Amino acid sequence: MDIQLKRGLLDVCVLAAIRDEDSYGYKIIKDIKPYVEISESTLYPILRRLEAGQMLTVRSAEHDGRLRKYYHITERGKERLADFREEWKEIIAIYRFVTKGENAAD
Repeated sequence: MDIQLKRGLLDVCVLAAIRDEDSYGYKIIKDIKPYVEISESTLYPILRRLEAGQMLTVRSAEHDGRLRKYYHITERGKERLADFREEWKEIIAIYRFVTKGENAAD
């Protein structure tokens, strides 16, 4: 898969993982894992990039005597998810065109 496409998909996966409630790194990985493989070394640069893009905010809170970073989606992050849903319609149309006639199930 094209690296830029995968990067964009992972960004929206992370945003979707924190859409309904704040979360932390390990839980984000656990929530995404059934859909796409992601490691800590991949996740944390994504989180930093999304924070720099003002799509999420970070707060620290104590948990079991340690500080844990919690990530919260911003309005800009929610807008990115909405944009992705619109973009996906075009991607599906392109996929159907490219695979037309290859598989009777499509």
